[in-house]
Amino acid sequence: MPRQARSISSSGIYHVMLRGINRQRIFEDDQDRYTYIHLLQKNKNKSRFRLHAFCLMSNHVHLLIEPAEEPLGLIFKRLGSGYVRWFNERYDRVGSLFQDRFRSENVETEAYYRTVLRYILLNPMKAGLESRPGTYRWSSYLAYAKGQGTLTDTQYALDLFGSRQNLIDFIHEENDDIVMDEDQLDPRLREAYEKDLMLRITGCSSVSEFQKLDDAHRKAYIQELSREHLSTGKISLLTGVPKPTVYRIIKAIVPPEEIPEPPISFHESETEIW
Repeated sequence: MPRQARSISSSGIYHVMLRGINRQRIFEDDQDRYTYIHLLQKNKNKSRFRLHAFCLMSNHVHLLIEPAEEPLGLIFKRLGSGYVRWFNERYDRVGSLFQDRFRSENVETEAYYRTVLRYILLNPMKAGLESRPGTYRWSSYLAYAKGQGTLTDTQYALDLFGSRQNLIDFIHEENDDIVMDEDQLDPRLREAYEKDLMLRITGCSSVSEFQKLDDAHRKAYIQELSREHLSTGKISLLTGVPKPTVYRIIKAIVPPEEIPEPPISFHESETEIW
């Protein structure tokens, strides 16, 4: 049976999702994500489409896109083939990486545009990859919240909301938005986020390093990890502190301003802004 032609969005804007075949991971590490971002920018320069928002998850990608000189099919054929070639060469594999064609839905109204924009920007937090918007780097959130980066075209949304603050207030409103999505989250990406959070807060990349801290710092950092919504069991696993002790420390509230600075200097990788 021939494939059904995609309908044309009256606004010219589409919500597109690409997912891994059989829901497999399409990004194994940050180098893969860097490469996809690079290819996305390269194809944007060539095709002249506007990218209103994006979010890279472990086994799928969300894009809010407005084609210009080329149709969606050509854009994603070029983007997909370039990335699959990179991925297959890097991991010594052959064959398809993405599930069939990309999926898309028309964004016909300003109301639905707002909904899709919020959904994409909050996707990492709803998936448990960040405790607050903006800490997961592989999305357009910081482009809207702080005006950082050039990959995301923010002007349309900023004009629609009237100001950056109005947009951010809308993003943070309680909602039950439902849009086209992939319902599977790879737990390995959540684990990577938790380890990164541990490093950023404590300066420690292992249990042994954490155990070398003095008692005051250990207690303060455990409290801060708790404020980032890590469970008692997860904090215990990351720090090596027994769960009953973690629980007692969390119960003794310490104001955030009293949390001491890390006693050991460490290198923080430069945050890339898209």
